[in-house]
Amino acid sequence: MSGIAFVLVTFLSSVLAGIVGALLGLGGGVVMVPVLTLFLGVHIYYAIGASIVSVIATSSGAAVAYVRDRLTNLRVGMLLEMATTTGAIAGALLIGIVNPRWLFVIFGLVLLYSAVQMFQKRKEELPLPIEPDGFTRRFRLRGSYYDQALGREVTYEPTHVAFAFPAMFGAGLISGLLGIGSGAFKVLAMDLIMRLPIKVSSATSNFMIGVTAAASAGIYFLRGYIEPFVAAPVALGVLVGAFLGTRIMVRIRGVALRYLFVPVLAILALEMLARGIWG
Repeated sequence: MSGIAFVLVTFLSSVLAGIVGALLGLGGGVVMVPVLTLFLGVHIYYAIGASIVSVIATSSGAAVAYVRDRLTNLRVGMLLEMATTTGAIAGALLIGIVNPRWLFVIFGLVLLYSAVQMFQKRKEELPLPIEPDGFTRRFRLRGSYYDQALGREVTYEPTHVAFAFPAMFGAGLISGLLGIGSGAFKVLAMDLIMRLPIKVSSATSNFMIGVTAAASAGIYFLRGYIEPFVAAPVALGVLVGAFLGTRIMVRIRGVALRYLFVPVLAILALEMLARGIWG
């Protein structure tokens, strides 16, 4: 494949990755790592480096729109980011020490279980009203946003914040160790544990994954895993896709997001299990 064709295919794939990442809060690596390694023959280390860049680009492209639309809960994001950033740095430092194949298997099984849980809640537009816990009151985590698809203001109260901390540390550990945005784990923790609306979970995850990825990006850069010829078209394409994804997000219902999320979770789970079992 010529250099121009490589850049064009990478850019167009990155636009799709940006749309998916902005809609589901996953980062662009979910699409870009398989495309770069399986179809374009890029070495896995450089694909992971480009994936980290795509995660930062997705977060940057979507964050402005989601904060403006009040879909991102900044207090929840900043509070939980302490756990994910610590995990990301620990994960990046453990590269070469911990065999990632066991982690792929463990987290693949967790994702598969979570996909089943999400499927069972596929018709839930908004979580049922709950009693907020002490963390929610103390840190004033209550939030609200105007849902264009429902045509009304939505108010919500997070709960079980203390239980979300270990999950977020694990999400950061995965991001640093395996080179993925780990947005799926963040969305699941906020949706299943903290009982946030799925749109808020996705938008807040988009905000958080950029910070988490930035914590480990410097380590990948120093090790020479970020190749400009690969990372540049990825970053530009993902930025365009993330902008389009944010426009779609505000116009669709939360149920539609769940229907999109479940098959992506299942594919991610099977991919992680395959990499863990067969390498």
